[in-house]
Amino acid sequence: MKIFDLTGRRALVTGSSMGIGFALARGLAEAGASVVLNARNAERLEGAAESLRADGHEVDTLVFDVCDAEAVREAVDGYEASHGSFDILINNAGMQHRSPLEEFPAERFDTLMRTNVNSVFYVGQAVARHMIGRGRGKIVNIASVQTALARPGIAPYTASKGAVANLTKGMATDWAKHGLTCNAIAPGYFDTPLNAALVADPEFSAWLEKRTPAGRWGQIDELVGACVFLSSDASTFVNGHTLFVDGGISVSL
Repeated sequence: MKIFDLTGRRALVTGSSMGIGFALARGLAEAGASVVLNARNAERLEGAAESLRADGHEVDTLVFDVCDAEAVREAVDGYEASHGSFDILINNAGMQHRSPLEEFPAERFDTLMRTNVNSVFYVGQAVARHMIGRGRGKIVNIASVQTALARPGIAPYTASKGAVANLTKGMATDWAKHGLTCNAIAPGYFDTPLNAALVADPEFSAWLEKRTPAGRWGQIDELVGACVFLSSDASTFVNGHTLFVDGGISVSL
């Protein structure tokens, strides 16, 4: 269906050298988009880009730290000036730190919030300024099932992902009048590098399989359809929404 076709559009995907970000970039490329991968590690980023190029996709890289507002602006403005417009932004970069809340290090809290929340604002604002001038654009922020749920040991992460969902609402409220759609995807428990310790824990995996109606971990390719939908003309009147892709865990007891 043509409304899902991303041919001729360029997507910037933050934190896309591996894991969910890389899977989403690959999915967007398969839907026809040219993709710009972002991370701080240039060598790893180029390796990810080469693997997509080997499949015939149009791929570029942009190295910058999403937690550095000035670096973000310089990178985005420079790329727009020299290469062309970003039609799609996927704000995927994020981190996790697990600790009992009463023992959670203050410096780790600050780092987590900068990575998970500040980066969405920095990159979102930098890209949106150009999108607004063109009267169109798609922004998709990666939230989490922890946007709606909490469990022991990750209270700051839960706070950060709740903030992402509400920042998404704010983006939509401010920027819809300029032709932008701003939505979020809230993944449930997926088998990713970020969750490697949990996947390797038989007790946790057994609990998760019982707790999730689908009865299993999610696979990262199962996030691609939601991302393509929210990045395409299929979602032109969807704005400020958080789409849960979680096997039903957020709606069950």
